[in-house]
Amino acid sequence: QVQLVESGGGLVQAGGSLRLSCAASGRTFSMYNMGWFRQRPGKEREFVISISPNGIRTSYADSVKGRFTISRDNAKNTMYLQMNSLEPEDTAIYYCAGSWYIKGWSIQETNFDSWGQGTQVTVSS
Repeated sequence: QVQLVESGGGLVQAGGSLRLSCAASGRTFSMYNMGWFRQRPGKEREFVISISPNGIRTSYADSVKGRFTISRDNAKNTMYLQMNSLEPEDTAIYYCAGSWYIKGWSIQETNFDSWGQGTQVTVSS
């Protein structure tokens, strides 16, 4: 498995932006599908966005399309989540996750076997 550490969370006003980072170590980062999930207060963890090993393929939850962008730098073993036009409903703990490419492309949480500890994002109204 790859070890993952998120950073970049914090408090931001509605309409603002944040960029989260996910630093990876361990097995070859460039062979992992990567994704971001979030857990909003009182709700189950949910899929947000994902990216293929080469960065060409992405998937987005409808709630973040047009506002969130995912990217990765395999040379730096890092994935990024750029969040723009943030809304109070985006308040959540954000987790980065990795899925060994052999498992195929899926946004299902069960397909991801490496997880970070999470970073809190709070959007004030």
